[in-house]
Amino acid sequence: MLSTDYGGAINFVCQLVMSEELLINVTPQETRVARVENGMLTEIFIERVQKSGMIGNIYKGTVQRVLPGMEAAFVDIGMERAAFLHASDVYGGYFINDSGERMQKNIRQLLNEGDQIAVQVIKDPLGSKGARITSNLTAPSRFLVLMPFDANIGISTKIESDSERDRLRELVSDVNSNPEHGYIVRTAAEGATESELRHDHDFLQKVWRAVQERLDKAKAGELVFSDLSLVLRTVRDLDHDVVERIRIDSRETFQNCTGFAEKYIPEILPLIEHYPGERPIFDLYGVEDEIDRALGNKVMLKSGGHLVIDQTESMTTIDVNTGAFVGHRNLEETIFKTNLEAAQAIARQLRLRNLGGIIILDFIDMSVDEHKRQVMRALEKSLEKDPAKTQVCEVSSLGLVEMTRKRTRESLEQVLCSPCNTCAGRGTLKTIDTVCFEITREIIRQVRQFDIKSLTVLAAPEVVDLLTDERSSDLAELEEFVGLPIRLQAEQVYTREQYDVVLL
Repeated sequence: MLSTDYGGAINFVCQLVMSEELLINVTPQETRVARVENGMLTEIFIERVQKSGMIGNIYKGTVQRVLPGMEAAFVDIGMERAAFLHASDVYGGYFINDSGERMQKNIRQLLNEGDQIAVQVIKDPLGSKGARITSNLTAPSRFLVLMPFDANIGISTKIESDSERDRLRELVSDVNSNPEHGYIVRTAAEGATESELRHDHDFLQKVWRAVQERLDKAKAGELVFSDLSLVLRTVRDLDHDVVERIRIDSRETFQNCTGFAEKYIPEILPLIEHYPGERPIFDLYGVEDEIDRALGNKVMLKSGGHLVIDQTESMTTIDVNTGAFVGHRNLEETIFKTNLEAAQAIARQLRLRNLGGIIILDFIDMSVDEHKRQVMRALEKSLEKDPAKTQVCEVSSLGLVEMTRKRTRESLEQVLCSPCNTCAGRGTLKTIDTVCFEITREIIRQVRQFDIKSLTVLAAPEVVDLLTDERSSDLAELEEFVGLPIRLQAEQVYTREQYDVVLL
């Protein structure tokens, strides 16, 4: 059974009062927002002028292709790749059958090639995939999200009090001037007054009227509406009861931010401050170092254990190892303590690296069922603060934990890095011996196929060095076997795996 000190430690961790700071670094081409909790970086958001996020943008699109087999369509919204629209995301995509059941219409009933349609981006382009879009348009403000095509009023599930949910639903119903419009009440609205909700409602009605006017005049593929900048979105959506300070290193952005807050969120004005220091604000808090470490695949734990994180297009795997940690009591205690620490570290890394999709966690095998339960509880508790939706399964028969995390934008690695030109993103290279053997086979293949008088091999210097030194006898045997002289030429610009066999 779990000792009382471990149980107490877990409860203590879960009850910690979090203090948050937002650090905002602005340069002409890039804006970065770092969320720091208790002195530790937990999230980083990056927006670049040439590649700003598209989520929330509304476009006037043209249907390019309708795919009945996928119940989806590809829509041209003026981007490099067509956007993906599933039938379930098309406005009016359902009907009620004779039995009163809600049934989805097929994509051919909803769209045809050439149709012009207003769509909104709900997922940024990722890798080779285009953006994911919907025609159920919405417009967000601080407390409310307008749903112009849905008359329902929904309340954020994070508002748990039934009386507060009822109060907010009644207030929004009272201030709603258009019965055809619906709203989602956001978490930030907890405790909001009627005047605050009315202000948001009126603002969203003006936004929607402007969107409608622009849609009427817009050409196909044209941007009709875009959300606020990264800084203003962050300020609008933050939980000001938790955030203690917002530090901005750009005076112009500071002024824009205070102007926005003064108009819409006056209570957070005391939190916003300009950072005029000569030392970069991210260096001051160690954020740059944290970002660099987040691009590696190894995460050290304080106990001496470590995580190994491997991110691929299909899924992410996280392996937990004890490393140098040997514990003080016994092996089971060592494993349990390492897994507890790893559970919290994993939750932080998922947010920091913005890892999404399918995630497989390989905790160290535990033989005590109570230890497994406590580790899962620690993981779930640590994930509660994650704004992205997560779903965690129980420990499988193989000792693995399967989970998913909603992916709406590129991961930190995808934003900051590109595939290696040398290894093409594989993370490994063929050995020099392997390349030499490939060259040998290619020479034999060419000699048997063509009438050749001589040949030259162009390869990387390290490959040529091996062939002329350790494998010089093999090269002599090959020349004797094919009956031709083989000339080697080192090319400085060639990668290890690159070579050419030139025939004469």
